[in-house]
Amino acid sequence: MPYMTDGKRDYKRQNENVDSKPAARKHRAHGVKVQRALEAEGRASKGDGLDNSHKRAYSKGGSADLKNIKLQSPSTNRSFSRNADSSMKSERSKKGK
Repeated sequence: MPYMTDGKRDYKRQNENVDSKPAARKHRAHGVKVQRALEAEGRASKGDGLDNSHKRAYSKGGSADLKNIKLQSPSTNRSFSRNADSSMKSERSKKGK
């Protein structure tokens, strides 16, 4: 796990080096915007514990439309095979096989 020393996570260092960067903040803001839109449509509720996921990934030609958004459990959403540049190898989850 990144920023671990002696079995303890260094949240301050992680925030300085990763979480406060403009790209991370933009990504987080987009996720919040999508969540609020899904709540307004009644497709999601606050605190439901589900992740917003794209039916067709950006790297595979997907769009940012709400029609392209699905809700998944966090473990399923985060289990996709990735390339070295963090793009998805496949749109099939390892857990869905």
